[in-house]
Amino acid sequence: MNNHKCSTLFQKARGRTRIIQCIYVVGFMDLFGVSMIIPLLSHHVKALGASPTVAGVVGSTYGILQLFSSTIVGSWSDVVGRRYSLLTCLLLSALGYGLLGMSSSIALFVLARIPVGLFKHSLSICRALLSDLVSESERPLVMGHFNAASSVGFILGPVVGGYLTEHEGGFYTSSFTCAAIFLINAGLVWMLPWSESLLHRNGINSSNNTSKVGHDNNCRKSVHNGSHANSNHPVLAAETDPAYRASGKHQGGLMSREVSLLQPAWRQLSSVGSKIHMVASSDMWDLFLVRLLMAIAIMLYYSNFSLAMEERFSLKPKVTGYLISYSSTLGALAGFLVGPVTQLYGNNMPALLLHSTMLTCLLIFLYAAAPSVWQVLLSSTFFAISTSIGRTCITDLELQRGGVQASGTLIGAGQSVTAVGRVLAPLLSGLAQEFSPCGPPSLGVGLALSAVGLLLIRIPKWDGRGVTKILKTH
Repeated sequence: MNNHKCSTLFQKARGRTRIIQCIYVVGFMDLFGVSMIIPLLSHHVKALGASPTVAGVVGSTYGILQLFSSTIVGSWSDVVGRRYSLLTCLLLSALGYGLLGMSSSIALFVLARIPVGLFKHSLSICRALLSDLVSESERPLVMGHFNAASSVGFILGPVVGGYLTEHEGGFYTSSFTCAAIFLINAGLVWMLPWSESLLHRNGINSSNNTSKVGHDNNCRKSVHNGSHANSNHPVLAAETDPAYRASGKHQGGLMSREVSLLQPAWRQLSSVGSKIHMVASSDMWDLFLVRLLMAIAIMLYYSNFSLAMEERFSLKPKVTGYLISYSSTLGALAGFLVGPVTQLYGNNMPALLLHSTMLTCLLIFLYAAAPSVWQVLLSSTFFAISTSIGRTCITDLELQRGGVQASGTLIGAGQSVTAVGRVLAPLLSGLAQEFSPCGPPSLGVGLALSAVGLLLIRIPKWDGRGVTKILKTH
């Protein structure tokens, strides 16, 4: 009997591990396909006869749509479930890239960007799914690995896209290849062992209720310490209560999410609105503001990097490209450092976020004041690592504070905040470059210092999970 219980728990953990590994593959292929297209878009829209102004307006369409759709789609994934929302995003993104492959006019080009702008949130939903599957202690490690896999795809994609472009009709071939990649991802997501994932989630809750049994505790330890996942989440703990489950309020579990897809559209919209309102009215403004400040600071660092290297050090674009590739590769590999660094800090995410933000601020300053290329190389080396750790930290804190029942909404809201930074950063960079090539990173230093100051003020008011202590006492 006991051996059967251990065997069942082990099988559940294996099912969860398979899903996590498949999600890594989905993240890699996602950014691999997208990065094949991104460098070619501006050239293609100009080849269609667009003026620089029209090209700029068309290019901003995607960012504006992402800004408004990120939170909505993320919240929708909380309501109807990760499986169906992820499949919808992948299939409609494939449609968009397929239309892009047939774009012979500016109007068709804009039309192709609409479904991509509205539904290209597959990575956010993947992150929300990963947060559903693992415990809080495992989450930074898993998120770091996912970011690393995605970043590797983003590095390799332009190489393949550039090769395809050298042939006749290369842009169209790249677009159809990207669409095919998203269809393959959709097929992979469809074939994932979702039932085993559900069993694992149910095992989590039932294990929490039977934690008194010593032998079951030993079994749980043998399954990579994964069966106590989410034991710190009060919402998930409440879901195990029969009265709570009977009330129909347990929208966080995988089963309820899948069933809720059958609800009328107006009820889904109502649920989405309530989740967005919950996040908007929460006391998370400090985390979102830190995210915005650091997003703009990091974008300012990269905004005129090639031009600044040429003006400051007479560096050729080819050498600058090597430097950017070196930094990007380090950023991808840094994802594997997130787990060990988090363990080194004892899962104290507020302290880790503060230190990574301070290091990022210092490195931007060193880049802005660098007297030689070697100092730029040094700052770029550690900058890639600090920003990778910082992004994972702030996402983890948002999930800890908001709770796993709204992980899609929270990650979507974070992406919307980052999208605001993408809109503001080019404007601020252009203004700062009027004064000096070092203007954008210098402005980035100021914004990063503001983020550090905000964290120094707010962290003493948080507990170890980033939740405001004052609110927690009520």
